[in-house]
Amino acid sequence: MKIAIPTNNGKLCQHFGHCEVFTFVDIDENKKEILDKKEFTPPTHVPGILPPWVAEKGATIVLAGGMGERAQGLFEAQGIKVLVGCPPETPEKLVTDYLQNTLVTGVNTCDH
Repeated sequence: MKIAIPTNNGKLCQHFGHCEVFTFVDIDENKKEILDKKEFTPPTHVPGILPPWVAEKGATIVLAGGMGERAQGLFEAQGIKVLVGCPPETPEKLVTDYLQNTLVTGVNTCDH
């Protein structure tokens, strides 16, 4: 499993399309532990470019603060599950909470 998280300054960016980097975290699903973490600078943000880019990097899940409905649909069309309303925590904390089923999500901070 690979989880993608849009980040700024080492924490989740509340609007996925305006992040500095995407942090990709490789997971051992059986052991529920982090195997590796890499950061990649995303391509210049234009509508629809990020879902195929994230898919090319092998992610199957995106943890996001805010994401519009259209973008969520584009990710889902790439076979990527999207969780919105995630708090501005470090990727390690978000992934650990997700794996332990303790990730608390709130309101989607994007309304478009």
